[in-house]
Amino acid sequence: MNKKYIVRLSVEERSILEEVIKKLKGTSQQVRRAQILLKADADGPNWTDQRIAEAFSCRRQTVENIRENLVTNGFEIALNRKKRETPPRKKLLDGEQEAKLIAMRLGSPPDGFANWSLRLLAEKVVELELIDSISYETVRQTLKKMA
Repeated sequence: MNKKYIVRLSVEERSILEEVIKKLKGTSQQVRRAQILLKADADGPNWTDQRIAEAFSCRRQTVENIRENLVTNGFEIALNRKKRETPPRKKLLDGEQEAKLIAMRLGSPPDGFANWSLRLLAEKVVELELIDSISYETVRQTLKKMA
């Protein structure tokens, strides 16, 4: 099969990859990517994708993706992965709403309660119409950031 993305590593890149493998520097995924890139090097072993996949117990598609990532995004991203630009979920509370929640938590609890509970805070935030709905878990995470 004709490879669309050819891996050609510089001497410096090769030595970085060898160091990652030798010292097991970084995550297990980084070590695996380093091993795959070294074996896929056209100026080195130049193994087939299938042979690399079998050697490192992964899918052929994984090898192809890593090769493509190196050619299109560069060495650094191919080894360390691209950081996510947007969070998987949009934040529920903006800074102003978080500040009001924290201020409420620091204030005295409603009559009949000794302390603010997470559920009580969540109910109060909705009651004050800061937000349409919120779980006590979101309240907990917001307050935890403050601590």
